[in-house]
Parts: sequence; structure tokens; C-alpha cells
Amino acid sequence: MKIIPAIDIIDGKCVRLSKGDYSTKKIYNEAPVEVAKEFESCGIQYLHLVDLDGAQSKHIVNQKVLEDIAGATSLHIDFGGGLKTREDIETAFNSGANQITLGSIAVQDPEFCYAMIEQYGAEKIILGADCDNRKIKTSGWQEETNQDVIDFILRYRKKGIQEVICTDIAKDGMLEGPSIELYREILAETSVNLVASGGISGIRDVYAMKALGCSGTIIGKAIYEGHISLQELQNFIGNA
Repeated sequence: MKIIPAIDIIDGKCVRLSKGDYSTKKIYNEAPVEVAKEFESCGIQYLHLVDLDGAQSKHIVNQKVLEDIAGATSLHIDFGGGLKTREDIETAFNSGANQITLGSIAVQDPEFCYAMIEQYGAEKIILGADCDNRKIKTSGWQEETNQDVIDFILRYRKKGIQEVICTDIAKDGMLEGPSIELYREILAETSVNLVASGGISGIRDVYAMKALGCSGTIIGKAIYEGHISLQELQNFIGNA
């Protein structure tokens, strides 16, 4: 199972939110590149980089941070936040993203996303399925839809999507444990590679996600608040 630390960016700084609420912003580091380099030094190979300014602005904003991290590390970076146009997506890939995550636009303009899957290949595109009470939310989690998360994933699975990041928004940044039942249902009803995101509170949750069958887990606040040490993650990777 892939260990995927998260770096969320506002104003070029590494921050975390609670339940996607921008008013809860907490700055953890003003040098995201140094954070990424520290992750890599512990044997971590993956990074989930989110442009929160982009998610609000509806266009890519922090591509310079992406470019700098890609230039300073060998991390496999998936990038999301504000990717709404072909130009945004091209900018993300040209700036060093190995994969991109399409979330809001996957709800708002599925035909565009199907075309991007066709153009870049399913291995380059991750579906962002962020939900609250099973309903998909968009626009930096500020807008709710009536789309059920399982139905949403299945629709894209038919179009070739292989990897899905699912965040239970109610769990995100709360350090209260992940949505095991929701992930169990997704794994049972779809055949995607599921990356669990939100609620990881300690190393035991990481092992629980592996036992569940997730292909990866994204970890954010648990690292920044010291609930999981990089040594524990290094040991997990080594044992795997």
C-alpha cells in the first residue's frame, strides 16, 4: 500500500484545514519544498499536492510550488485543485505532476474529463471522489451535489478510471479515524484502486487501511501534529 503524505498549499505555504473549512486554516510550514524533501529522505515515494487557492479560484494558482518540489525531489506527485481547463492540466503536467486529480470538474463537466482520460491515459488521471454523507461535494468542498459516491465512481470506472481518491469530508483533518465502512463498500462494489483520505489518526489506521485492501492512504494532519512519526511510516514502508 502506498504511503502518500499530503501537502496543501495556500499562498505558497503548507497548511491544513478541518473538514475543508478555509476559516480553520493552520500554517505548518512556509517552505513546502523542504517538507517534501524530508518526506523523501524517509523513504516515501509519493506526494499528494493540493492547490487550495486553485480550488477556490477555479484555476491553477500554485504551479510554482509544484515545479519547485518536482525539481528538488524524485517524488511521484499527484496534483489537484483548480484544474478546470486543458491549459490548467497541461500546466500541471509541464510543471512536474506525474498524475492529476480531477474532482469538481468531474462532476461539472464529465465529457471534458472523459476526453482528458482519452488524451492522457487513465493511468495519468485520478478521480477525486470527495463526499459528505455519501454525497459528492465540489468547489473546494463548498458546494454539495445529489450524486452518490458509489454511483459517481462506477460511472467513471466505465470510462477507464483505475485510481480513485475518496475523502470523507466529515473525517478530514479531525484525527478521529477513517471511514472504514464507506471504503469497504467502495472496494466491494467497484474494482478501482482506492486511495483512502481523511481521518487518519495514528499508525494503526494505516495498517487498517492496508488490511481493508486500499491501494494507498493519504496522510496529512496526523503527520504535522505528531500523531504519526516519519520513522513509523519508514518502518511501515520497510516492512511492506
